[in-house]
Amino acid sequence: MGIFSIANQHIRFAVKLACAVVLALFVGFHFQLETPRWAVLTAAIVAAGPAFAAGGEPYAGAIRYRGMLRIVGTFIGCIAALTIIITMIRAPLLMLLVCSIWAGFCTWVSSLVRVENSYAWGLSGYTALIIVVTIQTEPLLTPQFAVERCSEIVLGIICAIVADLLFSPRSIKKEIDNELDAMLIDQYRLMQLCIKHGDSDEMDRAWLALGRRTAALEGMRSNLNMESSRWARANRRLKALNTVSLTMITQACETFIMQNSRPEIVTDAYRELFAEPVETVQDVHRQLKRMRRVLAWTGEHDTPVTIYSWVGAATRYLLLKRGVIGNAKISAREEEILQSEVVVRPDSAERHHAMINFWRTTVSCALGILFWLWTGWTSGSGAMVMIAVVTSLAMRLPNPRMVAIDFLYGTIAALPIGAFYFLVIIPATQQSMLLLCISLAVMCFFIGIEVQKRRLGSLGALASTINILVLDNPMTFHFSLFLDSALGQIVGCFMAFIVILLIRDNSRLRTGRVLLNQFVFAAVSAMTTNMARRKENHLPGLYQQLFLLLNKFPGDIAKFRLALTLIIAHQRLRDAPIPINDDLSEFHRQLRRTADRVISASSDDKRRYYFTRLLDELEVYQHKLRAWAAPAQVTEPVERLVLMLHKYQGALTSS
Repeated sequence: MGIFSIANQHIRFAVKLACAVVLALFVGFHFQLETPRWAVLTAAIVAAGPAFAAGGEPYAGAIRYRGMLRIVGTFIGCIAALTIIITMIRAPLLMLLVCSIWAGFCTWVSSLVRVENSYAWGLSGYTALIIVVTIQTEPLLTPQFAVERCSEIVLGIICAIVADLLFSPRSIKKEIDNELDAMLIDQYRLMQLCIKHGDSDEMDRAWLALGRRTAALEGMRSNLNMESSRWARANRRLKALNTVSLTMITQACETFIMQNSRPEIVTDAYRELFAEPVETVQDVHRQLKRMRRVLAWTGEHDTPVTIYSWVGAATRYLLLKRGVIGNAKISAREEEILQSEVVVRPDSAERHHAMINFWRTTVSCALGILFWLWTGWTSGSGAMVMIAVVTSLAMRLPNPRMVAIDFLYGTIAALPIGAFYFLVIIPATQQSMLLLCISLAVMCFFIGIEVQKRRLGSLGALASTINILVLDNPMTFHFSLFLDSALGQIVGCFMAFIVILLIRDNSRLRTGRVLLNQFVFAAVSAMTTNMARRKENHLPGLYQQLFLLLNKFPGDIAKFRLALTLIIAHQRLRDAPIPINDDLSEFHRQLRRTADRVISASSDDKRRYYFTRLLDELEVYQHKLRAWAAPAQVTEPVERLVLMLHKYQGALTSS
């Protein structure tokens, strides 16, 4: 597709974007806001950001979710700015440096939370810096400026949502319904593949694809939740379906792995049970009814535990899926499923990565401040703000270097576009609000097309063009100030890019090792006799960590198989009937402490020491299990776990 070509599927969103910008501009001028460009900029970013991420027209829930995060981030940033100014008004340099630290802190937090929510923290970091820089000469105006900024932000978000509503908001509900059907069919086909015990590479591709789709479905749930309150029941069911889908993947993969050492465990009768191909959801439903009849006849104890568990999970999947599609009242059986477990989020494995991001943002902002004060450049403050914006937003994404390049390209592209509008278009439309709105709408329409194509620099060009036009009330036209501001943005993006290159992120190997040891900790923790802890659902968090490992080490199948095996061990031990007594409970607490020390060890030597100690304690634990007459459902998975830890000791302890 050519750079100037326009696809039909991109037109509707481009119109929405143009309408949102025009509406924000019109309302801003109508209410005589001093800086309506903040409302215009907010409307553009809230609408275009999800479109760039999706590579097409975003769903209505995505726009509203981003708007909500922007409001939260702005309010946090305003409160932080007010606090910093009140406490440090007599020390301007210290005040600016503390703002840099605040921006770094927000970046640190954003690196530890979900990517979706990290936007709010990144925004709060540079919002405080913008306020402090803007009112530095007149600090008494801080409350007024903070209120104005918040009101303009809210206005821009409202305009983006209204524009989406005017032009048929795109609901994600039908997409979710279709995906639930398709996933169930693929879940059955994955189990077929694992029962046949075919090619391991094909199995890896199948379960990884299903895992990614399950994670994507969880993201869809967040968007659906923001669409309307009428989807509250569907939202609860989808939250449970996330666990059910991951359970089915885990049971299927365990069935495959079990046959590596014990091929006789899956008899020909069970292979025949899964032999019939399926094409539709109705086919899967029919097969599940047949399986339930067979399992009722054979009994739980005469059926491989993975097959029995998979059929149970598939039955729950069908029940919840029907509830999501119909959005009917939640039945008693569904309520039992929904309340059976409490989902637990794991501790972040990216603490070292987050600290590097903290230093990148803090150092870049501090350098920008010193550069501004040293040169006395009037647009040095603009350069400093761009540094904060780029680093705060780039650090929360997997590839910050590319984000910085995108911003740099966008600001460079914004220079000729902004100059044309500043020198020709806007002066010619000063006497007509209609012509001004039409001219901005045309620009936003064409940039909106490019944003949906995920063109490098398109999102940065949209934001930078609106920013350097300085749509104030009233408008002033001083080309030297315009050029100065535009160069400030370019210099700021360039400095941010240089800092990202200079402060290298060397956390990849450490993060990978911490992730693997967290899987070990989860498997060890699953042996608890505390009933409240046994009801905790760690599976979504474990798979979240697994996909983080996948992002850090693309193509390293050995690491993924090890992590998956440890997840399987966790699930099996969690369901094992471990004898409940004070001796085993006390020793298990010791196992947990040792496994936690393996994760937190500051050097390879300490890590190897604690890992060896963990292996020794697990040997003692096995003796205790036999002494307390633990059944085979307990001793066998513990033995498999110990053998696995011995086998992969080097990968789990060395940097």
